Amino acid sequence: MENFKEQAQRVYNFIGTLSKEHPKVAEGFMALNKGAEADNVLSKKVKELLALSIAIAIRCEGCIACHVKAALEAGATQEEIVETIGVTISMGGGPSIVYGEKAYQAMKEMM
Repeated sequence: MENFKEQAQRVYNFIGTLSKEHPKVAEGFMALNKGAEADNVLSKKVKELLALSIAIAIRCEGCIACHVKAALEAGATQEEIVETIGVTISMGGGPSIVYGEKAYQAMKEMM
């Protein structure tokens, strides 16, 4: 079984490595991320739930770990995350069930 907390930390650590090894790419990614996640019409919580849904649909475990963590930090509840998983499954079918389970396990681990 995956340890999603460690997986999220590995992603964050690699961004730090990338900041040293290829700073322009890291800076560009972080600027894009900061602009996209800022509260505007949609709250940060809603944006993280959207990002989680996309992470499940594209089958990115590191993305699932990071966006579950960020959604929880933004105030998402278990019910909101489970509903997000459900919407993703309705759009993505069987593969979204497999990766939806990963998102559920990540949420339970990080709560």
